[in-house]
Amino acid sequence: MVTIGFSLYLYVYKDEKHSDELIDKNNSPIQLISQIKGYFYVNPFLALSLAITLFSFAGIPPLIGFFAKQMVLSAALTNGYVFMVLIAILTSVTSAVYYLSIIKNMFFYNDQYMINPSIVKLNLIGNIQNNEKENSEKVNFKPENIVLSSSLSITISILTLILLLFIFIPNELFTLANIATIILFKA
Repeated sequence: MVTIGFSLYLYVYKDEKHSDELIDKNNSPIQLISQIKGYFYVNPFLALSLAITLFSFAGIPPLIGFFAKQMVLSAALTNGYVFMVLIAILTSVTSAVYYLSIIKNMFFYNDQYMINPSIVKLNLIGNIQNNEKENSEKVNFKPENIVLSSSLSITISILTLILLLFIFIPNELFTLANIATIILFKA
């Protein structure tokens, strides 16, 4: 959610009655689920990545979150913790409703943001210094070209790819998880 908040710094609400709701509070303008209505139209890749992650958290079957919950619950049932498993299933369903509400707000509502009119005409100039040459090159930026950093985008992409790869190659990832567990707890 923090990444979504950072990507909305250049935006304001289209209607005037909510114009003060995207104020930066606690280092993120996103404080309510209703504030991400229509976010898919602002940044579709980040919205899809968040949706895949939330589906995994909810435990939707082909994703890795389902198998994690299945293993924990089956181990608890094997050891006789029936009441604990029932409570875990109840909390899992409750959290799934919350996650699906976030996804509904992102994808099934119209875009409610526009680029802030005060920065549309803003001309940002940067200098690129070349170490081999003595001169520097001036570069003009437009506010709509300011995007998330490449390291953050790569991290989000890799984590989403791991969640999706589990659908196609679960045995290899289970083997890697077993090896990592042995290394961590047997060393």
